[in-house]
Amino acid sequence: MTGSLIERQREIPLVANHKNLLRHFRQAFAGESLDDRVPVRFAVTSTEDAHYHCEYATMASGLSVVGKPTSSIFDFRRRAVHDARSFNVVLLIPTGIGAEMGGHAGDAGPVARLLAEVSDTVVLHPNVVNASDINEMPPNSLYVEGSVVTRLLMGTAGLLPVRSNRVLVIIDAHSDDLFVHAAVNTVNGARATYGLDCAEIVAVAPPMRLFARYSPSGRAAGRVEGAENIFRLLDARSGTFDAVSLSTVIDVPHEFHQGYFDAEGIMVNPWGGVEAMLTHALSSVYDVPTAHSPMFESREIANADPGIVDPRMAAEAVSTTFLQCTLKGLRQSPRIVTDPEAMRDDSVMTAEQISCLVIPEGCLGLPTLAALEQGIPVIEVANDNLMKNDLRALPWAKGQFHRASNYLEATGLLAALRAGIAADSTRRPLRKTALHYWKQRPDALLPDHVNDPPEDEIARLTVTSFSEDMLKTV
Repeated sequence: MTGSLIERQREIPLVANHKNLLRHFRQAFAGESLDDRVPVRFAVTSTEDAHYHCEYATMASGLSVVGKPTSSIFDFRRRAVHDARSFNVVLLIPTGIGAEMGGHAGDAGPVARLLAEVSDTVVLHPNVVNASDINEMPPNSLYVEGSVVTRLLMGTAGLLPVRSNRVLVIIDAHSDDLFVHAAVNTVNGARATYGLDCAEIVAVAPPMRLFARYSPSGRAAGRVEGAENIFRLLDARSGTFDAVSLSTVIDVPHEFHQGYFDAEGIMVNPWGGVEAMLTHALSSVYDVPTAHSPMFESREIANADPGIVDPRMAAEAVSTTFLQCTLKGLRQSPRIVTDPEAMRDDSVMTAEQISCLVIPEGCLGLPTLAALEQGIPVIEVANDNLMKNDLRALPWAKGQFHRASNYLEATGLLAALRAGIAADSTRRPLRKTALHYWKQRPDALLPDHVNDPPEDEIARLTVTSFSEDMLKTV
């Protein structure tokens, strides 16, 4: 199969106790021939008895003559310290996994606003708050594309807050002017009502083609063909924009349009996966914030009455362009900083300033693995989805991993972390702290009231005396 962007699958052997998983995956992909392709998105969709089932999107190299990925998605830079002067949270709900909350049309917006109340800053990505014509992200949030969230946690990129961005808007040169006019009116509405700085609107012909399909695990994925036209455009406009909003047609089976609404949240949103593949590629090549919204294929589809739909999808049922949410998010999306020297500046948020990662249950990808390696606390929230991994089995440090039954409980855990309160101290019954005796010599006597511990306990608690030869070695 050819294409600018395609989805692949691979089974990677299991590691005992899941130790050094990040290095394990990095080595596995370094040794694989990718036919001159670059991985741009990666997930472990399930952990089996003998292997990890991995699904990943790849981009054809050479699409751009100006930009190139600044690093491999598997590159990792360990943070030297944890800067606790502020409390900054990453809220991640991966696109295309059918998350019960956050897997539809911006229906995790209330969660983002809730978590923002106990955080100095919430770093989130479009899937959390994009709701067609609505984007109610909290004022203390940073809106960045999913691959940028990954690089932030991996320590290879930082975020620099800005006052505004010059947003380049790219749309399909649709055969029906109705949809071109709607997109232009959406942009002008943003300029008139909240002061969007639009660098330019460009209608591209011939358009690239996005095909939304499901992967073997059921995730929303697909392929992109003809993206070289977009890359050439961005090469030609280099230096004239700070962020990119795209609105293009996505090919899906015709029955998906009504079937998605009729399924009342059971069907995985088919559009988001291929959108994420494209924006991951563009952000990694050009180091600019990007977001995508679908464009209607025809008036027939646009005028179809979906009926009264599941509230989580309602924002999609009343929109014509789906574009406004990306414009609002990109307006002040932070700059992506990759220069190691610039990342040391206090104005740049890096992995050193991240206090916690909040993710849905079972989500094992680079953000989770990066947090594990960085020593960043992780809260896994019960939020039903397609991923089949037991995160409890990972080699977490004591107190690093927490589970919450919902986002209300997760907010309480964040408040405890921020206050420096051990979460267990707020639960009952409160266990007694274990008392251990450390015998410095095998013949040392314990207090009379202490029962003799079993032999294996004595062995564990006993320090062997140093011989003269051992002391000389030291």
